[in-house]
Amino acid sequence: MATSSTITAGAPPAPAPADSMDTRKLFAFLAMVFGMFMAILDIQVVSASLAEIQAGLSASPDEIAWVQTAYLIAEVVMIPLSGFLGRLLSTRVLFTVSAAGFTLASLLCATATNMDEMMVYRALQGFIGGGMIPSVFAAAFTIFPPSKRAIVSPMIGLVATLAPTIGPTIGGYLSHAFSWHWLFLINVIPGIGVAIAAWTLIDFDEGDRSLLKKFDWTGLAAMAIFLGSMEYVLEEGPQNDWLQDRAVFVFAITMVIGGLVFFQRAFNAEQPIVDLSAFKDVNFSFGSLFSFVMGIGLYGLTYLFPLYLGRVRGYDSLMIGEAVFVSGAAMFMTAPVAGALSNKLDPRVMLLIGFIGFATGTWMMTGITPEWDYWEIFVPQVFRGVSLMLCMVTINNLALGTLPPERLKNASGLFNLTRNLGGAVGLALINTILIHRADMHYERLSEHVNWSNPEAMRQLSMMAHNLAAHGMQAQEGALAQMVGRVRMQAQVMSFMDIFYLLTLLFALLAVCAVLMRKPPASAGGGGGH
Repeated sequence: MATSSTITAGAPPAPAPADSMDTRKLFAFLAMVFGMFMAILDIQVVSASLAEIQAGLSASPDEIAWVQTAYLIAEVVMIPLSGFLGRLLSTRVLFTVSAAGFTLASLLCATATNMDEMMVYRALQGFIGGGMIPSVFAAAFTIFPPSKRAIVSPMIGLVATLAPTIGPTIGGYLSHAFSWHWLFLINVIPGIGVAIAAWTLIDFDEGDRSLLKKFDWTGLAAMAIFLGSMEYVLEEGPQNDWLQDRAVFVFAITMVIGGLVFFQRAFNAEQPIVDLSAFKDVNFSFGSLFSFVMGIGLYGLTYLFPLYLGRVRGYDSLMIGEAVFVSGAAMFMTAPVAGALSNKLDPRVMLLIGFIGFATGTWMMTGITPEWDYWEIFVPQVFRGVSLMLCMVTINNLALGTLPPERLKNASGLFNLTRNLGGAVGLALINTILIHRADMHYERLSEHVNWSNPEAMRQLSMMAHNLAAHGMQAQEGALAQMVGRVRMQAQVMSFMDIFYLLTLLFALLAVCAVLMRKPPASAGGGGGH
């Protein structure tokens, strides 16, 4: 029985040159990249259209958040599991089943008539779709020679960062032009095409069914409980005062117990569900750490910009989508440059440039006011897009480029997991800080907006006069407007705090970038041998 590290034939009779790119494998890889794009896109495609979905399903504000949460919890469980499944079933079977299942689940999401159905279908969509993401990273570093990474790495880096960034743009357009159902229906035809292409073209490896005899069911259950509970705690904690909420407290305890069992099985099981030995590689450990923090920057800012534009500027889903498309365009234009530079510059220098660029963009956002609009956030978004591409291409190469082919499937699952967990932790911290700092700023501003403040009295009088001119309750209306202004300013100041913290975080990463060891040019997953 061939093991998963065995690369099958499917090649011409004469061996191909070491630096050649097999056409069949190239088209198979492109199909896989497109499948990964759909899976990552669906994390954020609903973010700008939650109000439309909420109205269509008659859901409460608390329930509608589960359209994203259910997907994320299920996906974060599948991503590390996919490494074992890839070795067991082969890349061909795993990716085909994932693409077909994701397509079916997307169709089911479009037919949901209530929130319960939507949560089940979104969880199914996230779990099955999560199998496509690590498979692409493993394939990129297995089937292509190191000399082609200037082409391959920007491609997967672009998809991994561009998909969540333009998710709100695509989602906003679809729900505005058609209906929220098309957020999911758009996956059906491409998904069928990806499944057919995967089954027809992928022949990178063979599965090892003997692994099933040693399948660690206890480890699987513990991993699902650990990661699922963690995602729930991180998603629900900020809005429910963390452990003060009974459900969050119970899931936090469950997370700890599940984590202890999972790590015990990971280190002691004969065939663990997730092999953590990849972290012995220094570059992989640093790369995963950087990937975790980049998850904060990727998903955190994809969340912050639409949140500001919606809450403060009153943008609808389409306007938000058009505004945040700037980062996506910057990524797309930077991808070939990042690929070319990856072959010429020391990766540590590329990381240094990327982290400094990211810090510069967030530093510019620390001057944010309630009047900031499209053009004020244009340049910071360009910095973000360019920096993300420079960092992601480099991090992918450094983390996975020194690992042998037989360890890539498992390692790519862990690597992608760190990015998603970084996003989950980042969003939890961002929401917590926004809530608490907004309350703190409101209290401090309120202390100065009182009856003894001449400027406050002048503005209150002007608002009362304007309201009276329109035949409205002048004094009460003016007070309500003043409270609204103070709350708005407090909210904007909490956004400023977040951008200060992100600036500090990426400035520190720029300092740490030089600590990573540069991988040799010949290291990594080989060239389809």
